[in-house]
Order: sequence, then structure tokens, then C-alpha cells
Amino acid sequence: MTTSFPVANPSVATLPTYEAGRPIEDVARELGIEDLSEIVKLASNENALGPSPYACDAMHASVANMHLYPDGGTHALRHAISESLAVSPDQVLPGNGSNELLELLGHVYLGTGTNVVMADCAFIVYRLIAAAAGADVIDVAMPGFTHDLDAMCDVITPETRIVFVSNPNNPTSTAVDPDAIVRYMARVPDHVLTCFDEAYVELLPAGQQPDTLRYVREGRSVIVLRTFSKTYGLAGLRVGYGIAPAVVIELLNRVRQPFNVNAMAQCAAIAALADVQHVERTRTLVCSGIAQLGAGFERLGLSFVPAVANFVLVQVGKGRAVFDAMRGKGVIVRPMDAYGLPEYVRISVGSASENERVLNVLADVLKAPAPNHIGSS
Repeated sequence: MTTSFPVANPSVATLPTYEAGRPIEDVARELGIEDLSEIVKLASNENALGPSPYACDAMHASVANMHLYPDGGTHALRHAISESLAVSPDQVLPGNGSNELLELLGHVYLGTGTNVVMADCAFIVYRLIAAAAGADVIDVAMPGFTHDLDAMCDVITPETRIVFVSNPNNPTSTAVDPDAIVRYMARVPDHVLTCFDEAYVELLPAGQQPDTLRYVREGRSVIVLRTFSKTYGLAGLRVGYGIAPAVVIELLNRVRQPFNVNAMAQCAAIAALADVQHVERTRTLVCSGIAQLGAGFERLGLSFVPAVANFVLVQVGKGRAVFDAMRGKGVIVRPMDAYGLPEYVRISVGSASENERVLNVLADVLKAPAPNHIGSS
């Protein structure tokens, strides 16, 4: 008996599936390893220090109330964020990770006949959100693996609804010159919403963080996305937020699901905001880790993109083959062929011992003879 199914939306039927970092548990099962500590995962840009201790205390304290629904309006979290960033609470919208906010932007602003502008090697989810909505994507090349905001302005059309600026950018770990942002904001037309995706911005020294929130306070057509996943080490809780003029937040609220941020995540995020020491320790770890990985790549004669966030893009030859070979040795990194960078892998900053393990395994893989000619481009 043949079963028929409803015809899927064509934009969804042809949509590629996002490739997430391989979980440690999957690789352990694949390799027959029982001790998960034998696996090193530096594939998803997670915080090697773990969660903020303040957040851990808050999570433990919240356990007894997990039979209750969360605050659907995220009142306490919105007010904590607004106080921390000197914006109004009605300019803040928490989400189930900042990725949910990207999806909501697609629901509100995108559809057939519209387009988005993005850098060709920027976060791939922007492309997926546009495709799911039936919108077109205008790609702009990245000289030096960095957003070219002047060129992005040049290609905006009357049908452009969103310009995505990932800053610092995933997967290249580069940051935009603040002066380029000023030039861009002086030129971008009012009918365009600019999305500054700042998932990694707190990893930058305070003096190097761009002041994109000024445009929200000025009422410009801007949304700034941030997350508690990276710097605060709360990736498993999935909590992020957007900051935008109240009119934008109100529209996003119309299409979001109720109770989209769970109660434990709200408690942990509020506590994490106050943990200045954890942020500083994370920045120190990232700075030393970037230096350690960079020195290791130089010893191996590998080209890499100078990094500002907690990951490094390194040219290894056949990236997918290197990824597979390293995984076979219990080390998980991220192949970059989905980004049009088949010669590269992305390696997150881990602890000093994890970084050393990755470098040693990478060295072994690159010098080992392999049927796929791993080290060849």
C-alpha cells in the first residue's frame, strides 16, 4: 500500500538541513568509547569554562518550581537586560536562543518577492531562514574574510527587507571596523532592517565592542541579537535576546510562541548577567587559546584567519576528510564545506590541554598517508 502525503512547500522541500556539531555521545558510540572524557569536542564554540557559577546557583535554586510554567512575558529577564544595557524593557525580547529571534524575523519581514543581503561566508542560518520564507539571498564577498559593509549597502534593492551583519562573524572569527558600521548606518535606507548578530561580542574587550545599541536608542531600523550561550556558558539552556525599537519588538511578539524561554533559563540568565568575573575569565581563556592554536598552526605550516572570537578558521586541505580523520581519533571539529570553504575546518578554543590535544591529532592526521589525500587541496 502506497501512502501519499500533502505536498510540502517547495521552499521547504529543497531546504538543506543545518549541520550541527557532532555530540560527544554520538562520537563515543561510533568509536565504542565508554569514557566520554576521552572525546574532545571543539566544534560548536562552547565556553570551555562551563556555565557561570552564578547561573549554576540560580538553576539549583529554581528546581523546586519546575512544575510551574515560566513567565511568558519574561518580565524579570527583560528588565535585567534593559538595566544592564541602558535600554527600555519594551526594546528587549528574549528568545529560545538568538536563533529563534532570527526565525521570528523571517516570519515578520520575509516572503516571496523579498530579499536579504548577507556576506557570503556569514552564519548559514540567515540563508536557511530566507529560503524557508521564499525570499532571495544577495551574497556579498568578504575580502579578508570580513564583512564589506560598503559593498553590502551597494546591493540593497527596494525589495531588500533585512541586512544580516554577523559581528564577530561565525565562522571566520573576524570583526567589522567600527568606522565601517558608522558609514553603513549613514547610508542604509529606512525600509531595511539591519540585524547586527552579536553572539560573540562580549568576548571582545569592552573598548573594542561596537556601540550598535546607540541606533536602537535613536529609533533606527535595527535589531541587535545577543546570546547567553557563548560568553556565559549557557548553550544547553537556549536563551538569547534581541534589542530593537519597541515597534519591532511588538511585531516579533505577535509571531513568537508562548512560554518560549523556559523558567530555568530565565533564572540562570538573570544571574549570569551579574557575573562579571566569569566574563573576564572567559576573555582571558579565549585570548590565550587563540594564541596557543595560532602558534600550533604556524608550527604545522597552516594558514589561518586571525581570530577575535572563541574559534579559529584554519586551512587544512580537504576539510571534510580532515574532520572525519580527527573524529576517528576522538577529536571533533567542524568542517566548512557548507560555507563554500571546503579546504577549511573551524576549531573552537578549549582548555589548554584540549587545544594541545587537537593540535597533536591534527598534526598526526595531516602527516598520515590517506586515500583521500587529506593534506591536499
